[in-house]
Amino acid sequence: MISDLERLGAMFDPATLKGAAALAAVLFGSGIALSWLVRRMLGEVLLHDRSERIDTITLTFLSRLAILVIWLLLAGFYAHLVPALNRIGTALLAGVSLVSVIVGFAAQATLGNLIAGISLVLYKPFRRGDRLQVSAPTKDEFDVGTVETISLGFTVLRTDDGRRVIIANGTMAQQTMIKLDPPSTTTTATAPVSGR
Repeated sequence: MISDLERLGAMFDPATLKGAAALAAVLFGSGIALSWLVRRMLGEVLLHDRSERIDTITLTFLSRLAILVIWLLLAGFYAHLVPALNRIGTALLAGVSLVSVIVGFAAQATLGNLIAGISLVLYKPFRRGDRLQVSAPTKDEFDVGTVETISLGFTVLRTDDGRRVIIANGTMAQQTMIKLDPPSTTTTATAPVSGR
């Protein structure tokens, strides 16, 4: 019994080339299985959502992000286990940290829109099909439209005259919105909405 465990331990010994390759194969298989599981869960969630409350774009983005995190964690774990890659893994981790800070500063507005989009999807202050009055650079300083799309970066409103108003989610999350009744029972809005 002990000899079987010793042979198994020797087969996955990360200090040897054979063991490092076997360990890489196991972690690669685990990554494929976990990626499949995340995609499968996404499919099940979309299949069972009969009310269309879940945004497909958001779920797809979050599943891809989860798969990326899984592969990064598995690669980091592998680099930590294999002694020859341990120093390289530490150097790469320090480099990735520096690059993430630089990218964070450079893409501050984009990342802000992304985070605001996620919070709009999670908190649901409005949904697809809701009629909203929002601040806009028009002569009345507001615009009225029906929510057509809520993506991770932008919210799109369709106005009564067919125009599409595209508002960054960072702006959408910070401004005052007024939910209106559907067009059949709505009276014409006359007061501007101030986002200040």
